Amino acid sequence: MTGFPLIIAFVIAIIVMIVAISKFKIHPFLSIMTVSLILGLIAGIPLVNVTAEDGSVTQGIANVIGAGFSGTFTSIGIVIILGALIGSILEATGAAFKLADMVIRLVGKKRPELAMLLMGWVVSIPVFCDSGFVILNPIRKALVKRTMASSVAMTVSLSAGLYISHVFIPPTPGPIAAANTLGIGNNLLLVMGMGVLVSIAPLIAGYFYAKYIGRKVRAKDEADSSEVTKTYEQLVAEYGKLPGGFIALAPIVVPIVLMALGSIASMAHWTGFLFDISTFLGTPIIALAVGTVFGVIQMAQAGKMDKFYGVTNDTLKTVGPILFVTAAGGVLGKVISSTSMVDYITSNAAVLESIGIFFPFILAAILKSAQGSSTVAITTTAGILAPLMGVLGLASPVRAALAVMAIGAGAMTVSHANDSYFWVVTNFGEMEPEQGYKTQTLCTLVLGIASMVWIFLLSVVFR
Repeated sequence: MTGFPLIIAFVIAIIVMIVAISKFKIHPFLSIMTVSLILGLIAGIPLVNVTAEDGSVTQGIANVIGAGFSGTFTSIGIVIILGALIGSILEATGAAFKLADMVIRLVGKKRPELAMLLMGWVVSIPVFCDSGFVILNPIRKALVKRTMASSVAMTVSLSAGLYISHVFIPPTPGPIAAANTLGIGNNLLLVMGMGVLVSIAPLIAGYFYAKYIGRKVRAKDEADSSEVTKTYEQLVAEYGKLPGGFIALAPIVVPIVLMALGSIASMAHWTGFLFDISTFLGTPIIALAVGTVFGVIQMAQAGKMDKFYGVTNDTLKTVGPILFVTAAGGVLGKVISSTSMVDYITSNAAVLESIGIFFPFILAAILKSAQGSSTVAITTTAGILAPLMGVLGLASPVRAALAVMAIGAGAMTVSHANDSYFWVVTNFGEMEPEQGYKTQTLCTLVLGIASMVWIFLLSVVFR
């Protein structure tokens, strides 16, 4: 099956998957894997590897599923494990409560959602949003207990802040790649400035949507007032002396700094040993491993090394289901990318060219919803857009920067079951999949639309 019928089949498959998970309570792992297999067979992926006359090999459905599953583990599996371990250590030593107190002193007890939103937005400039959510989740959980704020509102705020800078502001790979493809790679300062400016509207929209949905949806880790007073005050007393500010911050801040350093090394074109060591330490796996070392030091200082084995074991038990569901989402994305759907969408992009600045937004949104990866949606859309910049009136540096922003806005619209970030947010936010559609998926729709409206208004001003 190819062309438009394949797109219809994809839409039906997504609906079936959502109904299976939410209505019939089939486990997300089984639902996603089954839908991926059936969709792949309908789309014409062969049962076994097929070698063409020119020597090229078309992967069979089993290999495609295996590649999608292992690819997710390669890209984010160890990051999730180490990030969750750091979070468990912060909770075990009382450092999470110390960090929550520090945040409260900065923004006030009445605005914890704003604190998470802005914290996520800053952190995700150098750090992938998946990693950022895992790193900051312990602070989110501690703030829920500390302030009695809605857990869902805090989760959505953190997710939105991370996602916004991830698609708009270099040095994350997507905006950098798009800027290079559209001819303004040597003017990243302009792209970064435009990304900050464009972030204003979705930050506002994300904040109010988080406050709204927090009143409608309840997660498993919601706090109630009678529990919170006991949990926070008495737990802190049980910890005795909480860790100092630096040692509490180190397991979170050090990985962020190292990943930022790696991004700077790449963006500034460093060479030699300095580039090698910065890139090595800036790899998310290595950066989080260093953060874990600081976490172990924290446990040693707290005199709780005897609990480290148990903390690690409990963390692995908790993370296992998250990893497998996330990997299943990677399988769905790999199956879709192995079909002719993306090629069909790109080959028929000419019908969208007449709508100017909305063209990159719509195309990126279609690609994002179809295959799950924001970075892939950004880079693919930029490649299609490059030869059309003059036709669309986007050739000047400022207009090209706006085009990068429009691509980014589309690439966040929407995050659903084929996106690993959807499962990271849903599972670490302790929500059911159907709650994830109401929170993460709808929030990314709100963010994308708010961003695009703001970008259109800016395009009227900047010529």
